[in-house]
Amino acid sequence: MQQKPKWFYDFGAFRLDPVEHVLLNAGARVPLTPKAFETLLVLIESAGHVLEKDDLLKRIWPDTFVEEGTLARNVSTLRKALGDPEGQTYIETVPRRGYSFVAPVHQILCEESAGPAANTIHDQVATRGESWPSQPRLWLLAAALLAILLPSAYLVWLRPPRLSGISASRTTLAVLPFENLSGEPAQQFFADGFSEEMITQLGGLEPNRLAVIARTSAMHYQGTAKDPREVGRELGADYVLTGSVRRDADRVRISARLIRAEDGTNLWAKDYDRGVSDILALQSEVASAIAREISLKLSPERNARLAAASPVDPDAYENYLKGRYFWNKRTSASYVKAVEYFNAAIARDPKYAQAYTGLADAYALLGSSSDAEMARREAMPKAKAAALAALRLDDSLAEAHTSLAFEEMHYEWDWPSSEREFKRALELNPNYATAHQWYAFWLIAQGTPEQALAELSLAEKADPLSIIIKSDTSDLLTCAGRYGEAAQAAKRALELDPNFALAHYALAEAYAGQQMDAQAIAEYQEMLARDNGSSWARTGIARAYARMGQRAEAERLLDETLQGCRNLSDCALEVAFIFASLGEKDQAFAWLDKAVQNRDGGLILLNGSLPLMPLRTDARYAGLKQRIGLPINDGEVAARIR
Repeated sequence: MQQKPKWFYDFGAFRLDPVEHVLLNAGARVPLTPKAFETLLVLIESAGHVLEKDDLLKRIWPDTFVEEGTLARNVSTLRKALGDPEGQTYIETVPRRGYSFVAPVHQILCEESAGPAANTIHDQVATRGESWPSQPRLWLLAAALLAILLPSAYLVWLRPPRLSGISASRTTLAVLPFENLSGEPAQQFFADGFSEEMITQLGGLEPNRLAVIARTSAMHYQGTAKDPREVGRELGADYVLTGSVRRDADRVRISARLIRAEDGTNLWAKDYDRGVSDILALQSEVASAIAREISLKLSPERNARLAAASPVDPDAYENYLKGRYFWNKRTSASYVKAVEYFNAAIARDPKYAQAYTGLADAYALLGSSSDAEMARREAMPKAKAAALAALRLDDSLAEAHTSLAFEEMHYEWDWPSSEREFKRALELNPNYATAHQWYAFWLIAQGTPEQALAELSLAEKADPLSIIIKSDTSDLLTCAGRYGEAAQAAKRALELDPNFALAHYALAEAYAGQQMDAQAIAEYQEMLARDNGSSWARTGIARAYARMGQRAEAERLLDETLQGCRNLSDCALEVAFIFASLGEKDQAFAWLDKAVQNRDGGLILLNGSLPLMPLRTDARYAGLKQRIGLPINDGEVAARIR
């Protein structure tokens, strides 16, 4: 009977069939798009070697112009399918170059019979391209046994540890912005707010089994006509929820549709016509319907919580949505406006827990801005009081635990309590991007940059198109001394929005770390062009001039910084940065002392602060860290002893 050889690639618990384009996991088929499969095959065929990004793009899309981000999304999809979202076991990212398949690969040669006989393992087993020569029958038996046993052995030995309670095979859902069909642009806040509340509601269903893409990434698709299949591919989502909102006085009509991203199949669609007071119950009803459609079995506690959704005062709900609308604008003036609306919501319904959470978020970001409309010492205690009020009403709100953790970390420097709150938030909702994002700063403050960056990667997975998370990644890479990677991260943020001022600042800092002062100044100036009131940009330019030996220019900008401060204590850290760059250590420490008295949030980064590097060997630096409760490294201990 005529036979033809057929190769399989085995790695871990997986088997890849390059002819049939099938990937199996312990015998079960793993669904992959054609391009994702091609990407995996190319990587496996070059296992153990680095494949440059340009080479991968040419091999997978030979006749099409494709952006680098498409390749990155393909790799992200593969990592998820392989149960290795962090790229620690199978597909490794090689910074500034490309990717490498790093797990051991076994090339298995089978005989594919032309008749109905079953395939049998042949006498060749290859590891990374090396094969055994033909041997007597004993070798054939040994090869067969090894082919069967080795994948299981590697599975036990190499499988990465999983986070407790989190399944590697979580379903991912993207909630696209609901369309405003009210005919009034002024009602856009209602449609946006409904979308955001659905993300929150769905995200809390069974977060260990259902991941919901964060609002920031979903909002990138507002007003676009992209096919849900394309959206699913770009966000790595299995399902897409779309819909519309029509508001008429105290009535609201909601249309919702659930689509399977793989093939664009409409799985479920329904229209709802309710009073605004029933909006929370309506959201719970939609969430329950979606859970049923994607076969998500809810816990009794979650079912009870959905069923218990109570009516909400229409005016309170509307004020809450307006507060979130302004909070999402991320400016000092909009935070003040958000505070007004959240307080109005609470006045209408004092038991509205989400309104207190929104109030906590608004005060927290007001207190963390040096040029804010409200003094830090006033805003941060109000943030804590609002978060505690929310938790007294509903202790299961991950957002409120996160807001409380942020205040305790950023203002009180209460490291044990803030860590407990971050962990509680992530226990309640492991997919809450902001909790991962802010917890990363807790970790960098404690001198553990690799853990911090791993936490930020979880934030980015939950919110893949978030510009601020990408900018924060650049900031923390700079703190870790990985300046080249920091520059690349900042550039990725700017690809999403070239006008995002903080990304220009992050790129400038990365250049400063590489002593590329001319490039750094250019980026600080780009920030100024977009945010003329930014004292941080002027501070950065002054530091660059100081490093370049242009002392007069640096001192001129120092004077401008002092004159531009509403409150000198709010500018203390920036002034200290400039004095440190000028080599004026006594002045720098005097201003740092003012920053400590003002409880400046930027001080939590003392373990990796680039502007304060000239002070690290001074004994006073370790004393400063001790006052904030930060760990002291061996070099700083030695400096204190001297």
